[in-house]
Amino acid sequence: MFKKVLIANRGEIALRVIRACHELGIETVAVHSTADAESLHVRFADQAICIGPPSSKESYLNVPAVLSAAEISGADAIHPGYGFLSENAEFAEVVQNCGLAWIGPRPEIIRLMGNKVRAREAATEAGLPLLPGSKQALKDANEAVEMAKKIGFPVILKAAAGGGGRGMKIVREPGMVAQAFNTASAEAVAAFGDGSMYIERYVEKPRHIEIQIVADEHGNVVHFGERECSVQRRHQKLIEEATSPALTQKMREKMGEVAVKAMKRIKYNNVGTIEFLMDEHGDFFFMEMNTRIQVEHPVTEQVTGIDLLKEQIRLAAGEKLGRTQKEIEFRGHAIEFRINAEDPVTFAPSPGRITGFHTPGGYGVRFDTLAYEQYKVQPYYDSLIAKLICTGRDRNEAIDRGRRALNELVVEGIKTNAAFHKQVLAWPEFLEGNYDTRIVERIQQHASRKPIEETP
Repeated sequence: MFKKVLIANRGEIALRVIRACHELGIETVAVHSTADAESLHVRFADQAICIGPPSSKESYLNVPAVLSAAEISGADAIHPGYGFLSENAEFAEVVQNCGLAWIGPRPEIIRLMGNKVRAREAATEAGLPLLPGSKQALKDANEAVEMAKKIGFPVILKAAAGGGGRGMKIVREPGMVAQAFNTASAEAVAAFGDGSMYIERYVEKPRHIEIQIVADEHGNVVHFGERECSVQRRHQKLIEEATSPALTQKMREKMGEVAVKAMKRIKYNNVGTIEFLMDEHGDFFFMEMNTRIQVEHPVTEQVTGIDLLKEQIRLAAGEKLGRTQKEIEFRGHAIEFRINAEDPVTFAPSPGRITGFHTPGGYGVRFDTLAYEQYKVQPYYDSLIAKLICTGRDRNEAIDRGRRALNELVVEGIKTNAAFHKQVLAWPEFLEGNYDTRIVERIQQHASRKPIEETP
């Protein structure tokens, strides 16, 4: 087991890793920007090192600074958390070349899954179902037009190196394909430095369901069930739940078996998440894979009773999986609400100092946060300040507990999206469990009485 782990991240995930390490008897090193000097991860780590000014590029994305901190502190492993350098294959390689352990999948796996076209090719070879679409990056707009005709409309153009909704366009008419291709490709170049595009059939009412994968270095792979992530705005998840109200036990087993089989074929290691798109008929298709711990991992922990961060660290240290698939049980229901420092109506960021802060509690309530009273929410980073996770014996109890906890939450001095979450918990589609990825648009449209804008 490692003696000292450096966490190459900030905020609540850095604090989450610190807690897991301390329970395993591992010392921790926090790195931070000058803006984060008063953050909780700095306070609770055994050692803290400043690595640069507020800008992420000059601090948390500054590879030489992170590696220097590891050397100075005597760390023997690096945990990247999520975001920042967590899916940077080059960084993972450099970490290993420096003689440090990387707490995550092998660099070649990160690289493979980081490119959407290569990931689709690997998924096909591994037996994962895919939506009809291009098998390789499109050569140009003309090829996009021809491929769209073969697939049938509507189609969606996606950036090969993209994510988060950038470089994506829905096309419903043949005459609009070329223009959409050129626009999306230009967006992809600006966002990712790579204008490569691919195309696939567009699902009108999709559900976003993902499978949590856990694999050791010895070829053993299991899944820890699924998470429903369909409450999202412009591909940014807002609410996640486990298990999915859309899946029957038979569907759950099938999706899990397909995922595990594919991961064994590509020799995946450590934790990761396979993201699927499910259509109106209950058919599911591979979208992408995240080769890191997910923001929404707590809902899986709540229904399985297994600490995913401790599991991740043990696996990186070379330990074998301590359980078989049959030994993994799912009990109750959990829902996670992302509490962001943003306007609940416009979703515009709302940085600033928190002047009043009360966290919800009680049975079945978990609150993972980087915030405290007088904490200053920085404008330089992601707006996530907390995750409220409510667990019940069934979905209805988890929802009731969510309402109660959201009413107990007090955050003064800045705006948060807590009021939006209350809207979702009053929305019939959500309460019935019969919703898709456009639920947020429908809620906003109902509130404003404006037509829904079509977004990918």
